[in-house]
Amino acid sequence: MKISEEKKNSIILYILNKIDEGERSVSQKVADSLGINQSTVHSYLNEMTDKNIIRKIKRGKYEIVNDSFSYEFSRSKGELNEETEVFRKSFSAHISNLQDNVRKIWDYVFSEMINNVIDHSNADKLSIIVNCNYLKTEVIIDDNGVGIFEKIREYFGFNSIDDAICELFKGKLTTDSENHSGEGIFFSSKLVDEFYIISDGRIFTNNKYDEEALFTIKGRDLGGTCVIMSMSNFAKRNAKDVFDQYADDEGGFVRTRIPLGSIFETDPISRSQAKRICSRFESFKEVILDFTDVNWMGQGFAHQIFVVFANSHKSVNIIPVNMNEDVTKMYRHVMNTSK
Repeated sequence: MKISEEKKNSIILYILNKIDEGERSVSQKVADSLGINQSTVHSYLNEMTDKNIIRKIKRGKYEIVNDSFSYEFSRSKGELNEETEVFRKSFSAHISNLQDNVRKIWDYVFSEMINNVIDHSNADKLSIIVNCNYLKTEVIIDDNGVGIFEKIREYFGFNSIDDAICELFKGKLTTDSENHSGEGIFFSSKLVDEFYIISDGRIFTNNKYDEEALFTIKGRDLGGTCVIMSMSNFAKRNAKDVFDQYADDEGGFVRTRIPLGSIFETDPISRSQAKRICSRFESFKEVILDFTDVNWMGQGFAHQIFVVFANSHKSVNIIPVNMNEDVTKMYRHVMNTSK
């Protein structure tokens, strides 16, 4: 029976994912898992090898071929005036053949990050590295300007860089409100698969990460800001759907989601930590507090958010999600004792 083009493509993606996972006996594993002839798998492996999508390391073992491209831009040479020119010269060609929804996401997030460099960083040098293979695309945007976290801390008068990072998780934060909405980083971090900002010895991310691996990036001790973004070339999400998750019927940015496990190095316990979290909650109608990776919270922390702040800001709906048993017990405790 002839395999349809659609099924063939799904088999090829499955094969590539197994290779990416380090599978040692790819053809046998794929044939057994999908119930197809092993010779069919071999024919697909040979086809991808001929197209330089994968390379054979040894019998039964393959690796995906990765390509890397580097670009440099200088403000003093007039190369940092328009993000559209940076996009055209460094990135456009690498995403031109991707599916429409993925290409539109890259258009948005790349332009937002380059705009930040041009308008906010005071950087003279911009380095862009594009790493890509058949499965995914990664972009590293590195500048030598003012570190983003320090600039936010100084502009808003925050006590620490950690306070500045905390505010970035909420969105609607900008040092230039006349020209920028403060939504670029918030939505970009939600649109791609992996999103990291490295600056001033700190990391902003919604993702789990290997800190040692990230800090091996050349030049990270030289100041400035480094943004790393990656996404599957076959991602199913649409930009509109992601924006709609945080908007009301009129399209206003009224909802935010805060990953507490990414903000605090240890479980949150104090009222001062809660006050830091609650800053600017009144800018939203709904605040989702994500307790993923939070094992416990202190009574003071819970009471300050769910009782003190909630009672004084009735128009803000605070919704806790992903609470484990211990966090849920403390939440119920402060809610019951406040009645």
